[in-house]
Amino acid sequence: MAIDPICKMEVNESSPAATAEYKGKTYYFCAPGCKTTFLQDPEKYLE
Repeated sequence: MAIDPICKMEVNESSPAATAEYKGKTYYFCAPGCKTTFLQDPEKYLE
């Protein structure tokens, strides 16, 4: 299981609601809205 970097929910890597690539790593999201928020300022959520 992956952790959504926005809401910290567990996300099944085989069936995420959304994914995004950033600096060569795949991030998994529970909902498209979390992906949108992440992409606006990825560094903010990776600290």
